[in-house]
Amino acid sequence: MSKSRTTASARDTGTLGKAVRVLDIIANASEPLRFTDVLRLTRQPRGTLHRQISNLIEEGLLTVNRDQSYGLGLRLLQFASRAWASNELRAIAEPHIRKLHEATGETVHLGVLQGTEVVYLDKIESRQNIRLVSRIGNTAPAWCTGVGKAALSAMADEDLHDRIRKIHFTRFTPHTITDVPSLLNEISAIRRAGNAYDREEHELGICCVAAPVSSTDKKLIAGVSVTGPAYRITPEILSSWAGITRAAAAAIMHDMAIQFSPRRSA
Repeated sequence: MSKSRTTASARDTGTLGKAVRVLDIIANASEPLRFTDVLRLTRQPRGTLHRQISNLIEEGLLTVNRDQSYGLGLRLLQFASRAWASNELRAIAEPHIRKLHEATGETVHLGVLQGTEVVYLDKIESRQNIRLVSRIGNTAPAWCTGVGKAALSAMADEDLHDRIRKIHFTRFTPHTITDVPSLLNEISAIRRAGNAYDREEHELGICCVAAPVSSTDKKLIAGVSVTGPAYRITPEILSSWAGITRAAAAAIMHDMAIQFSPRRSA
């Protein structure tokens, strides 16, 4: 669902951070990149970038295509598969997002807040013929998606303000929130209602209703949403799903509290 990715400047420092940024740029490019493309985007010295890319290729994290452009290596797929299979939140949430999907018939997402974005951790496809183009592992801006705004609403005020200051607002549609006061007003409304909405704010024609999910210590902040095309999912339908979306989020948090309790982990 993400059209772009905001790279946090904090990750651009240090050898590992710069290597991760190279992977990030190549992974999120709209078309395959060659060395000169990556050089232009990273603005690193040619020799430094050459060593980084050579190391990434040697470790199986990048591969070189026949046209000399770069692609992601199979080792990343192995990492992703293991991370997805072992993720406790995904396992806890799975029966609850499946129940939400059965009740609505539309696409259900589970997303985790990471920086100023959400990472889609799990997804159950719509039963309809026309579906959304989204993938597990994709990212989307937190300030203009239902899952992202729901997750932001679960943060403590001090942490929320620190996070929002790092947002580089981009207007994706005429409905996108593009300033801090408007976002804070929206989050206040979400906290009062218990639900967040994406009213074609990230992509025209796409809307959703979401609810926040967080662990008791606030170390894990996420959201769950029901998403569909605006021509099929009217505002009235979204509102009618608000309660069951909140119920799914509450059930996930209840099971998280049990799973992560000190007594159980002792």
